[in-house]
Amino acid sequence: MQSCLLFLGPEIGEKQDAVAEIRRTLQDKGAPPEETSFYAGETPAAAMTAIMRNGALFAEKRLFFIKNAENLKKKDEIDILVDYMSVPQQNTVLVVISDETTIAKPLENAVPPNAKRIFWEMFENRKREWVLSFFKRKGFSITEDGIDAILEMVENNTQAFRRECSHLCRFLDKGKPVKAEDVEEWLSHTRAESAFTLFSRLATGDLAKSLETMHTLLMAKEAPPAILAGLAWCFQKLRDYLFLIEEHKVDGPSDVELRKIGLTSPRTRKDYENARRRYNVWQADLCVSLTAEYDMLARSMGAGLENLLMDRYVYKLWVAGAGCSI
Repeated sequence: MQSCLLFLGPEIGEKQDAVAEIRRTLQDKGAPPEETSFYAGETPAAAMTAIMRNGALFAEKRLFFIKNAENLKKKDEIDILVDYMSVPQQNTVLVVISDETTIAKPLENAVPPNAKRIFWEMFENRKREWVLSFFKRKGFSITEDGIDAILEMVENNTQAFRRECSHLCRFLDKGKPVKAEDVEEWLSHTRAESAFTLFSRLATGDLAKSLETMHTLLMAKEAPPAILAGLAWCFQKLRDYLFLIEEHKVDGPSDVELRKIGLTSPRTRKDYENARRRYNVWQADLCVSLTAEYDMLARSMGAGLENLLMDRYVYKLWVAGAGCSI
C-alpha cells in the first residue's frame, strides 16, 4: 500500500468504503491501526508532520487523515507537507481528503497517480441501480416509484442512501413490494434532521424552526459543507420547479413533468409549492449564490465559528424569501 494517498470528490459513501478498506489492510492480527485526524486550517502543518514523525506508543501501524485539504493554500504549509510526503514515516499511512475535485497542485503532485482517487457523485442510473441492489440483497422488492421517492428524499451520496435504506428495512414487510407511500411514511417518521428537512422549514417561512434544525444538524456533527451541498441541490431543484410553473401558467405542470425534475411524492411536491410562495426565480438564484458563498466561508473558517456562520446563512435564506408572496 502507498504511504500517502489523496481522496478527492463529493461522494462521501464510496470514500468511506475506501477508508474502511485501508483499515482492514493495515489491521495486524486483530489489532487496528492507531488513527489520528487533522483538519486543514485548524492544525498547523508543522504540528501535523511532527506528530506523524513521532513513533507510535501503542500500535505498530498508524493511519493519519488530513481533512478539508482544500483549505491548504499557504505556500509554507504546503511545502512542509510536500516534504513529509516525499519521505513519509515508515509503518504510517497518510490519507489527504477533500470534498473538492482539486486541491493545491504541489500536494496533488506529491502522490503518484495510482494513489489519487476522485470520488464523483453518482449519475442517475447508478443511483437507481444502487438502491435496487441494496433492497434485493436484503430480500426486498421495490417499485420504480419507491426508488424515485428514495432518490427524492435522500441526499445524493451512498452514505446517506445506506443509512436511510437500512432504516426502511427495519420496518417494511419483505412479502410486499416497497412503494413510494411506504418510503414517504417511514422515512418521515424515522429519519433524523437533514438538509431536506431544513429546506422544508424554510419553505414555510418558519425561521425559528429553521434555526433549530440547523443547530440539531451541527450538534449531530454534520459537516457544514455537507449541509450546504444538500441545500444547494434543493434550491437548484426549486429553480427548475419555478421555470416549469412559468411554462404552464394555465393548467400547471403534468405529473410526468414533475417526475422528470425529481418531484415524485405528494409530500415533496408540497414542500416545493410552499417554497414557490416565498421564492421567485431570482430569489432562488440568490439562495444558490448564498450557498456557494457560505460554502467557501465554512471551509476557510475554524469549527469554533461554524454555529454563528450557519445561523447567519439560515437568516439570509429566510430574508431572501421574505419579500415574495402570491
